[in-house]
Amino acid sequence: MDRCRLPAAGSWKDLDMFQLKRLSKEGIPSAMAKAERYRLLSQPWAAESICLDVLEADPDNQEALVLLLLSLTDQFEKGPAAGVARAREVLVRLKNEYRRAYYSGVICERRAKAHLGLRAPGAESVAFQWLREAMSWYDKAEALRPPGNDEAILRWNTCARILMQNPEIAPRSQEAFEPVFGE
Repeated sequence: MDRCRLPAAGSWKDLDMFQLKRLSKEGIPSAMAKAERYRLLSQPWAAESICLDVLEADPDNQEALVLLLLSLTDQFEKGPAAGVARAREVLVRLKNEYRRAYYSGVICERRAKAHLGLRAPGAESVAFQWLREAMSWYDKAEALRPPGNDEAILRWNTCARILMQNPEIAPRSQEAFEPVFGE
């Protein structure tokens, strides 16, 4: 029997492919460093996988949750809709109210940037709404921030600059659409 033979095309879905191996608690710090490295190498899917392994071994690991959330938002440009729901599922597991507010802003800001990358009709107005929501979350985070932590202010200012430097990113026009018909 050929042990390396692959299943026929299309039959992969039918298999319980693999039993994932469990990470040791001692291996978590090294795994987290690798996950951060993969994010920096623009391989968020690899960082996501590592974070899932860490969370399997330590379900309440707050740093792994944050890194997982960031890895998910790094992938918004490839399909933001599903990623937002997954990122929000991670968000609710964060125990710190400041972090929940701050990373809610990050989700919205990155969703806005993903919409801008689509270059689709109406993307600018959708991005505007997401940026304004991000700024609202950053305002909430600013009110909750620990002394000396200005990251919410930095993100708010970034969103404001994006809006000020790109006048095409604006709310949807209130004018009603009227189709033009031939006479």
